[in-house]
Amino acid sequence: MAKKGNKNSRRNLEKLSHKYRLVIMNEDTYEEVTSFKLSRMSVYIAFSTLFVLLVAITVATVVFTPLRYYIPGYGDLKQRKEFIHLKMRADSLETAINARDQYLDNIKKVINGDFTGKVDTTMLKVPAVDNSTY
Repeated sequence: MAKKGNKNSRRNLEKLSHKYRLVIMNEDTYEEVTSFKLSRMSVYIAFSTLFVLLVAITVATVVFTPLRYYIPGYGDLKQRKEFIHLKMRADSLETAINARDQYLDNIKKVINGDFTGKVDTTMLKVPAVDNSTY
């Protein structure tokens, strides 16, 4: 089995290196305009190079021109900074509203007598006022 696969791969490599001739002729006069000696490998390499160049040109066009602003999620730097600032501000406002709601709920519980939290039992140690005169 291994020898059969080895023969097939060798045969495929030989097919890649076989030379072919591409002739372009004038249809009216049958005059040969040009001819090329090609192999399958050279055609494969030419098309691969062409594909890579087209992809590179397309990527460069999108990245280095204003076309990049049409890509979703790719805004300019000013808009991105403003978005981050607004997001931080919205988060801080949400935190403040949650704290205020919790404070108001605690006040309602204390007023209604439903407060079940821990009572502060520590006394403040206020220094005594010395009313003596010197």
